[in-house]
Amino acid sequence: MRIVVLSGGDSSEREVSLRSGAHVSHALRSLGHAVIDLDPGETDILRYDWTGIDVCFIALHGKYGEDGEVQAELEALGVPYTGSDPQASKLAFSKSAAKERFGLHHVPTPTYALIHEADTAQRIRQLADGLGYPLVVKPDAQGSSIGVTIVRTPEELPQALTNCFHFDAFGLLESFIAGSEWTVGFVDSQALPVIRIGTARTFFDYNAKYNDDETQYEFDFDVPGEVVSRIEQVARNACTALGTRGLARVDVMLDKYARPWVLEVNTVPGMTDHSLVPKAAARMGLTFAQLCEQLVCSCQHGQEVKTTGEPRITRS
Repeated sequence: MRIVVLSGGDSSEREVSLRSGAHVSHALRSLGHAVIDLDPGETDILRYDWTGIDVCFIALHGKYGEDGEVQAELEALGVPYTGSDPQASKLAFSKSAAKERFGLHHVPTPTYALIHEADTAQRIRQLADGLGYPLVVKPDAQGSSIGVTIVRTPEELPQALTNCFHFDAFGLLESFIAGSEWTVGFVDSQALPVIRIGTARTFFDYNAKYNDDETQYEFDFDVPGEVVSRIEQVARNACTALGTRGLARVDVMLDKYARPWVLEVNTVPGMTDHSLVPKAAARMGLTFAQLCEQLVCSCQHGQEVKTTGEPRITRS
C-alpha cells in the first residue's frame, strides 16, 4: 500500500508526535509498504496531492491531530484515515465534553468543575473549596499530561492555574483519586491487555510517559481478576460513550475501594518505544509492525485494503 504517515504538527506535543510517526513509518516500511512522511507543521494537507494514496496513518498528538480537525479535512478530501471520526475525536479531546458524555452513559469519572482564564480568582477558589483538596488542575484540551498539576493545598492553586492556562483558555478542577493508575488499549472492539503503571513520580506525567526508563508497566497483578475485568469494562464503556473507532487508549484510576474511575480517552495514543499501546500489543504476541498494519486495515471508512498476510489481533 501507499501510506502517508502524519506526524509533527504545531501542537505542544510535536516532538512526541514526530517520535510516534518515525516509529510507525519504520514499522510499515518493514512490511514492504511505500510510506510517505508528512508533517502538517510544514505542509498544508489540503494542498497536498493525495492521488494514489491508499490510507493516511494519523500519528499527530494534541491539537489538530486529536481534536477532529484533521479528520474532517481528510474526510473532505476523500482520504481513508486511521482512528476515530471527527465527532468522537472532538469529544474525547475536550475533557469536559467527554465527562458530560460519560455522565450520560453512567461511566464513572471524577467530579469536576470547568474553569476559564477570565474567571475571577474568587470564583475558582470557591469551586476548588467545593471539590475539596487535594484536587487536580488540568487544561481542558491537551494531552500527555501537559499542564497538569496535583494541588494539595489552597496555596498551591495559583501556580497550578498559571501552568494550566499557559496551554489552554479552559481548564478543569477535578477531584483527586488516590490509588493506582491503569490503562486499557482498544483496536476497534478488541481490548488489549490491561496495564498497571508504576512510577516514582507524583503521577504518570510527561517525563514518566516518554523519558523515564524506570517507569514500570505491569501485566501481572496482585488484585482479583474481577477487578481487572471491571477496569476493562468501564474503559470499554468509555469508548462506547464517545463512539471511538480504530485505536484508542483509556486511562483509569483504581481507588482504595477497588472502584475504577475513567480519567480520559486518547484517540491518538503514543506510538513511541516508551508508549503503552505497543507494550500491550507485544504482550499479546503482536509485533509493532503487525499492530500498525492492523490499524491501516481497519481505517475509519471501513474500506477493504490489501494486506501482507500478517495476522490480525487475536488473544494468545
